[in-house]
Amino acid sequence: MQKQQTVLITGASSGLGEGMAREFASKGYHLCLCARRIERLEALKSEIEQAYPKANVYIAALDVNQHDDVFDVFERFKSEAGAIDKIVVNAGMGKGASLGTGYFAANRATAETNFVAALAQCEAAMGIFRAQERGHLITIASMSALRGMPRAMTVYAATKAGLASMSEGIRADLLKTYGNNSPIKVTTLFPGYIRSEINEKVKNTPFMIGTEEGCRKMVKAIEKAPVKAYVPGWPWCVIGFLMKRLPLSWVLKLT
Repeated sequence: MQKQQTVLITGASSGLGEGMAREFASKGYHLCLCARRIERLEALKSEIEQAYPKANVYIAALDVNQHDDVFDVFERFKSEAGAIDKIVVNAGMGKGASLGTGYFAANRATAETNFVAALAQCEAAMGIFRAQERGHLITIASMSALRGMPRAMTVYAATKAGLASMSEGIRADLLKTYGNNSPIKVTTLFPGYIRSEINEKVKNTPFMIGTEEGCRKMVKAIEKAPVKAYVPGWPWCVIGFLMKRLPLSWVLKLT
């Protein structure tokens, strides 16, 4: 019988992180969940343990912008769980506005949370995986990472593009170390429109799917351990192909 695996998810108190936690639990995983809102995590832990008694659920309060705390919490989880098989770099935010309109603080907060804090999470994760000589790092990018986006999406899209590039750089580094048979896998997900707290006020968006369905598809993709995946595959594989090639003015009409 295959050993029950453990997955660590950041930003697990709401949205896609919370949804993925439920989906992983339904598949028999142990969980290490962290987020700023510990009371939300406590409620989620109670819910999952009641529904899935065989699941071990470890929780910790974590603001990913407190970088030293990222390393401390990840190491504490490893100590409590014994080993960590998958780490999902999910925590993020979507504040912002057009550059030059007086919202630098909001744009900076998004840049720091979505890229610098993601760097801390990837660094901590890879430290654990290198020590274990195995593991699976999953980074949550966005379809917006494929091209530059306007207004509130400008910095958000740039951070997700940076995260996707950093993830590929980690894979390149692993190829140098292990060749094609690396025991450490890196997957980047590019979600399309999946309903969550970050976009709950967005209305009448084409191709939007619900949180539960979206998280189910994300976990399914993660378990296949691809280099990258558009989620859901349809229609975002086609849209992604077009986004990379069409003039920017056309891309804006697609999104």
